[in-house]
Amino acid sequence: MKIDVITLDNKKSGSIELHDSLFGLEPRADILNKMVRWQLAKRQQGTHSVLTRSEVSYSTKKIVRQKGSGSGRHGSRRAPIFRKGGVYKGPNPRSHSFSLTKKFRNLGLRHALSSKFSKGNLVVLDKAELDNQKTNNFSKKIQKLKWGRTLIIGREDNPKSLNFFNASKNIPKLDVLSVNGINVYDVLRKDTLVLTKSAVNTLEERLSWKTSLLLILMIL
Repeated sequence: MKIDVITLDNKKSGSIELHDSLFGLEPRADILNKMVRWQLAKRQQGTHSVLTRSEVSYSTKKIVRQKGSGSGRHGSRRAPIFRKGGVYKGPNPRSHSFSLTKKFRNLGLRHALSSKFSKGNLVVLDKAELDNQKTNNFSKKIQKLKWGRTLIIGREDNPKSLNFFNASKNIPKLDVLSVNGINVYDVLRKDTLVLTKSAVNTLEERLSWKTSLLLILMIL
């Protein structure tokens, strides 16, 4: 599959061949749903906690005598039925995360990329670089491209790429990540996914089944 490569000035800068194993899959909603739930569950802090009956600070004196009061029999103000009493079966600090295999996470990312390509919401950018970090100039270019809510993958460790990242900070609905930071949740929640040419090559090396097979054969 071929796709046109454009510049920030919305001019064509050649084309690039995309791997079917990354961008040509039939997106499966169940796999994408499980990946999103895995990410959201993993980032939960899990610090929710309540005071149980034994942890509430209250008097331990018996409220009323056992018999003859004309009321129910109670032995403690810390019982859950009383105001300021302990909570029965409340939440405790715990981890909400669950495990997924590396193979499944790899598959989920490939389905997310294929989903963007099949809907026509994938753009390949020549370079994510700017000569200066002026947000005003960069914002005008983004408005002309009409990308909407956008995720750009291609941040690198060089001065021009750093200018691109700094210029994008104050632009609403625009996120810039490195190739190592790409994830299913961020890809799906944006309208447009923009990959640089170098990002496409890196992803194909990392996620392609041919590369994985070659690594397995090298280990064996």
